[in-house]
Amino acid sequence: MAARGVGLLTRLPLRAQRSQAQRPLRRLLTCPGTVAADVGREEPSSGSAETGSEDRTPKKRFSEVQKERREQAQRTVLIHCPNKISEKKLLKHLSQHGPINSHFFYESFGLYAVVEFSQKESIASLQNVTRTPSLGTEAAIPFRSRYFNLKLKNPVNQTSEQSSIQCSNQSSPSSKKLFESLCCAGSVDDQLNTLLKESQLTEENTKLRYLTCSLIEDVAAAYFPDCAVRPFGSSVNSFGKLGCDLDMFLDLDEIGKISAHKASGNFLVEFQVKNVPSERIATQKILSVIGECLDHFGPGCVGIQKILNARCPLVRFSHQASGFQCDLTANNRIALESTELLYIYGALDSRVRALVFSIRCWARAHSLTSSIPGAWITNFSLTMMVIFFLQRRSPPILPTLDCLKTLADAEDKCIIEGHNCTFVRDLNRIKPSGNTETLELLLKEFFEYFGNFAFNKNSINIRQGREQNKPESSPLHIQNPFETSLNISKNVSQSQLQKFVDLARESAWILHQVDKYRPSPSSLQPWGLAALLLPTVANTMSVAKKKKKPASERIKNLLESIKSSSTENSTATSGKRAVSTQA
Repeated sequence: MAARGVGLLTRLPLRAQRSQAQRPLRRLLTCPGTVAADVGREEPSSGSAETGSEDRTPKKRFSEVQKERREQAQRTVLIHCPNKISEKKLLKHLSQHGPINSHFFYESFGLYAVVEFSQKESIASLQNVTRTPSLGTEAAIPFRSRYFNLKLKNPVNQTSEQSSIQCSNQSSPSSKKLFESLCCAGSVDDQLNTLLKESQLTEENTKLRYLTCSLIEDVAAAYFPDCAVRPFGSSVNSFGKLGCDLDMFLDLDEIGKISAHKASGNFLVEFQVKNVPSERIATQKILSVIGECLDHFGPGCVGIQKILNARCPLVRFSHQASGFQCDLTANNRIALESTELLYIYGALDSRVRALVFSIRCWARAHSLTSSIPGAWITNFSLTMMVIFFLQRRSPPILPTLDCLKTLADAEDKCIIEGHNCTFVRDLNRIKPSGNTETLELLLKEFFEYFGNFAFNKNSINIRQGREQNKPESSPLHIQNPFETSLNISKNVSQSQLQKFVDLARESAWILHQVDKYRPSPSSLQPWGLAALLLPTVANTMSVAKKKKKPASERIKNLLESIKSSSTENSTATSGKRAVSTQA
């Protein structure tokens, strides 16, 4: 096999390449929070979430970022290293095959190096001097990949240089460390930004995810040359946290596109293919074969499960070298559009990601979400709720999906299986919001808003950004943004929804106490967001006052009283107020 897909992820110096020709603005619209663009905004640096800070360099499209990352991964190799390794000697050895752009080390059941070359040809050169291991009594299945195992000829000579290797962190911080960081923060805004910075995917982890997809693509290419394995979901939509699963999409459309461009002359030549009754059956057969291939021949791929009868057939496995739990699908193109939509929302305003990360962390701390399928609210549903809430602010912080659709050009048009997935892809054509509310206020009012939301009769719809009558009797109804007949929260039970409402009301009450009591950072006393993440706080408060009246009723009355008071105060001082949170 040639040096196909020579890509892994790596890093030494990180070079930000943000030069992009400014596109002409073709249309200006007056949708709240949208309108056309200021072409001068830069993608915020990782971890930045300062209220109202807008950058002035053109932002890259999602497709451009994906293309650059994929090409970078194809120039990269993954090397399992011995513990006693000299970084300097390793790089010198690899440099014989070509210039190295960047590299990093990490630990996952051993020490690994991720090394990015400047050219793909360097991969073939390295592969040509790599041998298949001799295993003695066992037999090795020869597979020419970009995942190598490094052995030392003279281990003793390199022992003294081992201490120089710095490993990149690939796991989220401990609960204790995170809690202490939150307690030491100077404000609730700082707490949310700290949580975001500590939990979000690092540059190295993102590279490793693209590399893992590229390695799986090499395996799939044995059957389907010119296919692409693309990451989607939380790994690339900007809302993923360290430790999240890696969702992959096996894209076979590239094969057809290449063939179409080759057609010429008076004849039309087509491939002879096998026919099956439906696309679903074709997807199942393809994934079944790829699953077998990964199981028998994919280095580092273990625990293969072929879940082919699910609504969306998939192959689930663990990639040992990277430590990722992976789901590979082949007929889930709408999920790719949802990924890009969330990427756009996350890039439009620096407060969006900080708020989503904090709400998700809060939900996880109180067992509102779970990694096990069941009647719990999902992270995707929580993200949709945050987006909807931000669309309801005055002025809106985020535009509705319909507004993004209005801004779209002909090249943005996208119809998948009859579903309209059209929205503007160019971030530079979306006007930033004029809303300057703090993260502290937004967090507080998120809990107030959904603590009083009429879930019994209204649904959540980010396409129109307004409450609508529920089309069905499910306790929680959140419309799928593209497959509009689907409810993405249909699994949520009434008891889980009521638990969410009760905790939201009590969390709003706790945040209102911040104005009255804020301990010094040195005391490490839980306050603000840190207090919300303590699993026992809300329950303790409920039990202590249960004799008077139910917690939900007590907190609701308290919130209404606080809201009335704060409305009068804000009207007298600034004349500004966010939209009402009354159901």
